[in-house]
Amino acid sequence: QVRLAESGGGAVHAGDSLKLSCASSGRTFDTYGVAWFRQAPGKAREFVARIWYTTDSKTYADSVKGRFTISRDLAMGTVNLQMNSLKAEDTAVYYCATAIIWTTESDRYDVWGQGTQVIVSS
Repeated sequence: QVRLAESGGGAVHAGDSLKLSCASSGRTFDTYGVAWFRQAPGKAREFVARIWYTTDSKTYADSVKGRFTISRDLAMGTVNLQMNSLKAEDTAVYYCATAIIWTTESDRYDVWGQGTQVIVSS
């Protein structure tokens, strides 16, 4: 069974940084797209960033461009999300997910982690 596990969430102040990590068990990320989504209280889940693991291609939501960086760690077999210059509006539960196609549509991602909470206080 394939499972994803996020780690690295926490409570920080505006302007601080956090690094999230997504690990997979049951299969590697090879030949998959891996994305980070987030869901704030009372809001719909939204795309944050994605990476195609084998090619290192990346795209970002406009709201995080220039502040967040998605990356792959080939040695660890993980996908990370470095979040800098955090804002209060970044507060959400962050999820990683995998898909066999290159997409930002959440319903095309078939495996999801449990999520990790990020709280940014202003």
